[in-house]
Amino acid sequence: MIWHTWVTEIKADMPRIQFVDEQRGGPYKFWHHLHQFEPTEGGTLIKDEINYALPLWLIGNIAHDLFVKKMHVIFQYRKEILSKKFG
Repeated sequence: MIWHTWVTEIKADMPRIQFVDEQRGGPYKFWHHLHQFEPTEGGTLIKDEINYALPLWLIGNIAHDLFVKKMHVIFQYRKEILSKKFG
C-alpha cells in the first residue's frame, strides 16, 4: 500500500521542553520521535531521538537504504527554515 498522508499524534507535550510524535498512519510500521528543546546562550538547541521500524522486511530494507538514511536532509531543511524565521 502506498501512503499519501502521514498522520502523527502529539503526545507527552511539555511546552518549551519536549514533545513526542507517534505515527498513527503512514509509511512506517512504527514511528516514535522525541523532540527536545534546550535553552542555549544564543537561542535554543533542538535535539531529536527517533525510533522506527519499516514494514515489508526486504522491501523495507531497500527503502531504508534509498530514502530513510537520508532523513538528515529533512532536519537540515528544518534548521534552515527556523534560522530564517528566528535568526
